[in-house]
Amino acid sequence: MPVLSVQPIQTEIFQPRQDLLQFVKSSVPRTLVQERMILVITSKIVSLAENRLVAKDSISKKELVQQEADVFLGEVAYGCYLTVKHGLFIPSAGIDESNSATGDYILFPKDPYQSAENLWSALKKEWNLKELGILITDSHTTPLRKGVTGIGLAYWGFQGLRNLVGTEDLFGRQLVMTNMNLVDGLSVAAVMMMGEGNECQPLAVIHGASVVFSEKTNRDEIAMPLQEDLYAPFFKQATTKSSS
Repeated sequence: MPVLSVQPIQTEIFQPRQDLLQFVKSSVPRTLVQERMILVITSKIVSLAENRLVAKDSISKKELVQQEADVFLGEVAYGCYLTVKHGLFIPSAGIDESNSATGDYILFPKDPYQSAENLWSALKKEWNLKELGILITDSHTTPLRKGVTGIGLAYWGFQGLRNLVGTEDLFGRQLVMTNMNLVDGLSVAAVMMMGEGNECQPLAVIHGASVVFSEKTNRDEIAMPLQEDLYAPFFKQATTKSSS
């Protein structure tokens, strides 16, 4: 069985509108470029490359959150708002105020799956690889737990879910609903190594991931429809853009 390894990459500070492809090419050591690698990239520099910035003095945070959120559940503690954005249950629609050189709000990428596919396509050609994965990550909180972990915002080039339905457990019983979320598992490992402070490690390379690489990625593969989610009762009072 392959051994999973995560190598964070320290870089220069990424600037708004900087060329993301050139940044990756110049930052990732060629010794790390191998078949079946997964390049992990924090969503923040994808957003900066796409100039997804909003000046703080141009709009209130609440108004911006309501504008950006796909589902808005209201204000909670610490000046945050509960929202759903790009299929994630995440505070304040993923809007970031930390590590912004200009002091602006940093929004999520407009279409993170498209961003991942674009980078995958360009790097696959540049590095002459047949099997390559791209994983865009963000920080994420867990209810009733202190601290943050990583979560996958989008990915391309590999299957993000492993279906175990029909396989047997240790005692020969068939599993009826178990799937392994590989995307978020890899994201947790990568973000832990990349850091959350001033490490300046917005990239990481994963080798040895037990995933199936593919040319196409199903955007809805790991998405759970709101009405089918285990926590659906919690979302009943949510305000979606279609109903607001």
